[in-house]
Amino acid sequence: MKLRQKVLGAAIAAVVAASGVAAIATAGSLPAVAAGGTGTGYLHTSGSRILDGTGATVRLTGINWFGMETDNKTFHGLWASRTWRQQLDQMAQLGYNTLRVPFSNDALKSDARATGINDYTNPDLVGLSPLQILDKVIDYAGQKGMRVILDRHRPTSAGQTALWYTAGVPESTWINDWKTLAQRYAGNTTVIGADLHNEPHAEGTNPAATGSCWGCGDTARDWRLAAERAGNAILSVQPNWLIFVEGVSCPSGGLSNVWDGDPSNDEDCGWWGGNLSKAGQFPVRLSVANRLVYSPHEYATSVYNQPWFSAPDYPANMPAIWDRYWGYLYKQNIAPIMMGEFGTTLANPVDKVWLENLMAYTGTGVNGMSFTYWSWNPNSGDTGGIVGDDWTTVNQAKQSILQPYLIAPSGGGPGTTTTTTTTTTGGGGTGACKTAWKLDNSWQGGFQGSLTVTNTGTSAANPWTVSFSLSGATVASGWNGTFTQSGSTVTVTAPSHSPSLGAGASVSLGFTANGTASTPSAVTLNRAACTG
Repeated sequence: MKLRQKVLGAAIAAVVAASGVAAIATAGSLPAVAAGGTGTGYLHTSGSRILDGTGATVRLTGINWFGMETDNKTFHGLWASRTWRQQLDQMAQLGYNTLRVPFSNDALKSDARATGINDYTNPDLVGLSPLQILDKVIDYAGQKGMRVILDRHRPTSAGQTALWYTAGVPESTWINDWKTLAQRYAGNTTVIGADLHNEPHAEGTNPAATGSCWGCGDTARDWRLAAERAGNAILSVQPNWLIFVEGVSCPSGGLSNVWDGDPSNDEDCGWWGGNLSKAGQFPVRLSVANRLVYSPHEYATSVYNQPWFSAPDYPANMPAIWDRYWGYLYKQNIAPIMMGEFGTTLANPVDKVWLENLMAYTGTGVNGMSFTYWSWNPNSGDTGGIVGDDWTTVNQAKQSILQPYLIAPSGGGPGTTTTTTTTTTGGGGTGACKTAWKLDNSWQGGFQGSLTVTNTGTSAANPWTVSFSLSGATVASGWNGTFTQSGSTVTVTAPSHSPSLGAGASVSLGFTANGTASTPSAVTLNRAACTG
């Protein structure tokens, strides 16, 4: 469950119960995943870019997998009828190269106990502590070329807080726990940084503000100063980490008095964690250069119907709003942006427009803004997830919007595969091919695999089209081409950015399907049969 509050004057609490995702498509078209990866070694920043150890630009295009911040103290979905590795396999196959992991300080305690684990599908996790499970997830994510960002989501599993500390979890505990995590994963380049505290926000009505402010100078409330203290403490033991700093909701840290009859006194407030409008004037100052990444949150009407969604010029008004709250930091080359959370159920058509425009705003290719979508989990009550209640079936409506912006991890292949290779010679210069089928994983009612097609002809197939027969199954999602299906015949056409398959070149066509796992047959390349 995701707990959030919208503040644009009065405090309006919205507590929502967990529910399923929006309608899930069983077939359709998906643009290809962009080429790329998550780089080599530790990451650092230069202006608005994130760079790897070689100086190459890296774009983080990730997903949130929550649960460690709840009473379960570990990832949700470990109760599902598939293994935790299969879930990470699917994330990587879909193109998510980074995993943001929310946690609470409760999960770090020595006596913390992980619950909600299916001992049939995940017997290797039974009896492990929350941190030991996290260790295994980080290790496997690293094998797949993914990066991991740790997110201190809540002081306790009871819920989010306006400030980064409470009476029971003082600032000293917050900082010491961060230092412990930094030391635990020192030398492990899969773990790239710390998202210091999730969604600092306003509380109390001005002038009696009690929530997180930005630049107000009050050490008990100024989130910018607290981020400096925690960030520098982390860097003192792990200087290679990135420090991810979210915004506030209202820079004053308090709510405007909407009953005073004077709207001119109302402050410009945004989403919890989403307002970085004062970061240009009051930047976060870290002891190690080139480690700061600003990480705003951005949501749609399924979380709260902000006034800008009803403006007569919507959605043309949105870029200016994003510019004002956080986009200027990227556009003025002040610091990178990593949008740590954004999501929607897509139940309202307004939200589809919002998501399409937001993704376009982030830019395409490796130079675009980084992000981690909320969420993988279907049980986020106000957004739903990328997968449905079975923790397997992809919500194609969401995935198809995100897919053009995803840069797959360089090691994103499956952990364990079954491979069958058939070499053929038929069809002429643009049709001769060989194929390799990999069954990545399967579950009750579905499976995931990839069909690699290699052009063994003497000339390029431009544009290329692959067709195959899939018996007893329907494609649910696909990548590295545009998938359509008619009966048992699946046709995959080349993406516009990569239409040619050169002589000797290969394309890996990954997909998930509903039905009985079966090997694609009658494969053709540009209508020429690939027969053994």
